[in-house]
Amino acid sequence: MIDNLKTTYKRLLSAVKYSHHRYIYSDFNIDDKLTGVLGPRGTGKTTMLLQFIKDRIKDSDSAFYASLDNIYFLRHSLVDFVNELYEYHDVRYFFLDEIHKYKNWNQELKNIYDSYPDIKIIFSGSSSLDLTKGSYDLSRRGTLFYLNGLSFREYLLFHDIADLPCVTLQDIVKDHKRLSEKVGGIKRIRGHFKDYLGRGYYPFHLEGTDSYHQKIQRIMDKTIYEDISNFYSLKTGNLYNLKLIMSYLATIPPGELNRNNIANKAGLDNKTVGHYLDILNETGLIELIAENRAGGNILKRKEKIYLDNCDLYISLSEEIGFGSQYGTLREIFFIKMLKNSGNKVFYSKTGDFEVDSILFEIGGRGKSLKQIKDSLQNAFIVKDDIVHGSRYEIPLYLFGFLY
Repeated sequence: MIDNLKTTYKRLLSAVKYSHHRYIYSDFNIDDKLTGVLGPRGTGKTTMLLQFIKDRIKDSDSAFYASLDNIYFLRHSLVDFVNELYEYHDVRYFFLDEIHKYKNWNQELKNIYDSYPDIKIIFSGSSSLDLTKGSYDLSRRGTLFYLNGLSFREYLLFHDIADLPCVTLQDIVKDHKRLSEKVGGIKRIRGHFKDYLGRGYYPFHLEGTDSYHQKIQRIMDKTIYEDISNFYSLKTGNLYNLKLIMSYLATIPPGELNRNNIANKAGLDNKTVGHYLDILNETGLIELIAENRAGGNILKRKEKIYLDNCDLYISLSEEIGFGSQYGTLREIFFIKMLKNSGNKVFYSKTGDFEVDSILFEIGGRGKSLKQIKDSLQNAFIVKDDIVHGSRYEIPLYLFGFLY
C-alpha cells in the first residue's frame, strides 16, 4: 500500500507545472522541525508544498508527500506510516496534507515529533481549529504559515499580465498617485480588475472557469458538512442552518445585517446565531468586522458581517438566484486585501472602514467627499471606477497589491 502512495506522490510531483509562486513562498521554510501551512480550502496549499519539494529538496526520495484523506489511513496509523518510511525507505521529510482529516492527528503528530529527532514534519490543513483549540498545542513546537486566496497582484502574475512587487498600506496612502501611474499603465487594467472580482480569488480558476463557481460551492459544502461537522460534532439539521445563514448573508447589504435580524430570519435564538457566526468566521467562510471600540465600550459588540471573499459571494448569489451587489463586492475586496496582508480592519460610522486610524469610504466614480468631509486630514475615498487617483481619492484596485 505504501508503494501506491509513493506512485501517487511521484505522479503529483511530476504534474506540478506552475512557474509562479504564491506570496508566502519566498518566506516559507522548514527550518523548524515542525512546520504548518494553514488556510481555507482551495487556496493552493497542496500545490505550494509540491513546488517546495520539487524546488528545494535535493533528493525527492528523501521526502514523501501524502494526503491524509487517503483510504490508506483508514486502516493504518500515522505513527506506523512514518515509522515504515523512516526505517525502510530513509525518508526524512514528511509532507502531510489535509491533516485535519485524520481523526487523532494532533496526538500522533506530537508522538512523532518527540520520537524522531532527525526528521522534518510539514503539514497542511484547511482549518486552524484543531491547532488552536486542540489539547496538544502544536503551535508552540513549530512555525505556522497562513495561505489565503490570490490577490489581484498575484492574479496578474499568474496570468502573465504583469509581474509587480507588493506594496504596503503606507505606500498606497502616501504615494498612490505615483503607484497608479505605474500600475495604470497596464493595458486593460480596469478590465482585468473586473475579471478578477468573482473569478480570480481561488487558484483553481487557472484550470478553467466553466465550473469555477460549482467548485466554490463544493468548497463551502465540504467546509460545513465535513470540517465543521467533524470538529464541532453538529447534527445535520444544525449544519443546514449554517448554510441558511450564509445564503441570507448573500441577499442583504452588510450595513443592514445584525445578529438579531439573522436570528429572526433563521428562526433561531440570538445565542445560537452568535455561536454559528463565530464558527463560520473561524473556518474562513465569513468575515466579522467590528467597530473600533475601547474601554468599557468594547463589551458592546457591533459589527458588519460579510461573506469571506468576492468569489464566494458571487457563487452563493448565483446559487440562490439573487443578483450580487457591486457595492458589497467593493467592500469585500477591500477587506480581504487588507486582512490577508496582515492589517486590522474596523468598520467606522464616519467612513466605511478604519485601518491604522485612517478612514476609508468605498464607492464608485461618483462617490463624493461628503461622508468624510470633517476628517479630510486623515481620510480617503476609495473608488473602483478610476485608474488614477487624486489628493483624496485612491483607486480601489491598488489595494490588490498589498500581498
